[in-house]
Amino acid sequence: MLLQALMAVRDLSRLHDIAAILIRYGFGDVVARTGLSRALERAGRILHPDKATHTAHLPASTRVRCALEEMGPTFIKLGQLLATRVDLFDPEWIAEFGKLQDSAPPVPYTDIRAQLTEDLGAPPEELFASFNPEPLAAASIAQVYLACLDDGSKVVVKVRRPGIRPVIEADLRWLMRLAELAEGESPDLKIFRPKEVVRQFAQSLRRELDFAVECRNAERIAQNFADFSDLPSAIASDALHSLPPVIIPRVYWQWTGERVCVQEYIAGIAGRKLHEVDKAGLDRKILAKRGAQAVLKMIVEDGFFHADPHPGNVFYLQGNRIAFIDFGMVGRLTEERREQLIRLLLGLVQHDPRRVLEVMLDWTGDGVQDEAGLTLEIQIFLDQYHGVPLKQLRLGGMLSDLVAILRQHKLMLPADMALLVKAFISLEGMGRELDPDFDIASEAMPMLEKSLRARYTPAALIKRGTRAMAEAFTLLATLPHDLSRLLRAARRGKLEVHIEVNHLKHVGNQLDGAVNRLAVGIVVAALIVGSSIVMTIQGGPRLFGIPFFGLTGFICAGIGSLWLLLAIWQSSRADRE
Repeated sequence: MLLQALMAVRDLSRLHDIAAILIRYGFGDVVARTGLSRALERAGRILHPDKATHTAHLPASTRVRCALEEMGPTFIKLGQLLATRVDLFDPEWIAEFGKLQDSAPPVPYTDIRAQLTEDLGAPPEELFASFNPEPLAAASIAQVYLACLDDGSKVVVKVRRPGIRPVIEADLRWLMRLAELAEGESPDLKIFRPKEVVRQFAQSLRRELDFAVECRNAERIAQNFADFSDLPSAIASDALHSLPPVIIPRVYWQWTGERVCVQEYIAGIAGRKLHEVDKAGLDRKILAKRGAQAVLKMIVEDGFFHADPHPGNVFYLQGNRIAFIDFGMVGRLTEERREQLIRLLLGLVQHDPRRVLEVMLDWTGDGVQDEAGLTLEIQIFLDQYHGVPLKQLRLGGMLSDLVAILRQHKLMLPADMALLVKAFISLEGMGRELDPDFDIASEAMPMLEKSLRARYTPAALIKRGTRAMAEAFTLLATLPHDLSRLLRAARRGKLEVHIEVNHLKHVGNQLDGAVNRLAVGIVVAALIVGSSIVMTIQGGPRLFGIPFFGLTGFICAGIGSLWLLLAIWQSSRADRE
């Protein structure tokens, strides 16, 4: 079934390119184990396993990163997602994935203009006062252009690359089939739920392809910051303190859709250019503090946050203001998740192993094999920070070490929390780049304690109690109906319990194939014996002087024998691979 699916004509060319890249970087065994090489050879596509690899001396993590870069936009995005999975990969792998740069040679403007004209309803030169056909940036999925409106406002026009969606959809199909194979055949990989990882990645990437979704994310975050004012004493003295401290680009919806979006141009200093921050006279300490407060607000208070706050997505403006751009990747936290996060961070800061362990067990569920061992490791981990002053705590480093303990126990974080942990680590790294004395624990504590207290105010308790009572009454009201349906199904003999064991299914398939070959062998033997008897009987129709029915029987027996030999050869070859 898998090989037949891989043989889909629309995917053949792309699959050949992917297989060739994997072989070139020394992953020919992956190509063979997935059955990709056999599928392509049957379709007439020749692979050259001997063409590996001047990269064999490089670490596996580096070769994987290079292969992902060469395979194109889907795999670059996959690598960027894997960079958030600190619970799955060791730090050296996370560091390699973090090097993946989402850049690509620009598509010629003549190719872009036709699609842009179709989406905007008119040529861009007619809609804007000016439009620069030289791209500001070219990434794997989109290109960005600078334009000017009639009122003099500068805007950026983000355009999806023509023809990119079919390529990405073909890649996603192949990734899902590969994940299915990995989960079905490898118990070691199954614990990491590769199908679930690919499913979440596909959802995220498809949302990122729709620029209208990105703009709705931006507007939601802008609304959350509408009344935001940090204004500590150091910031309140700013000459420009009356301006919004956090800027989210405005969206021009009249020109925004799935393949194009138009947003306000941010004229600031890119987060990577810290020397320009000093030249402009901005205060690094205030920028670090303000950035931390903004991201913590998104996470702790709003539950809707920018999931990729790296320096390329942050700009610094006069007045020590901060602007965030690119909301293609966002994280969402339910109220329950936010409460768990608050308890975890407070447990880390206050050295409370019981609180940390409770949250870890909530997150990992029934997957814990050695709860006593996990409990002991967490206690030992927190003991090393006992008595350490708050300012000396490295909260991002503590989270990294905590996730490493989970990884050693082969436990996974929920996808939303893995994204959050990576965002938190990135936030602390950015803060320390701006200010070596940056103390995220001191920044986080007041907001965490405030949020925790807010959950136990009388109004909050009444609200949760009312909701719980409503859910309980709903459950009680539907219980008789559900029990009635269950009993009716049992009486009719339609109550079924399904148990699926993948390895038994594989054994069953092998037995089924063996029985089929045995049946064909018996039929062939019967044809040979029967045809031999017919040959000795006089009379009846003849062909070339040979009894017709006997000849027909021998021909059918020969065809059956060839099929049987081919089936045996294919089975033995599959077992060897």
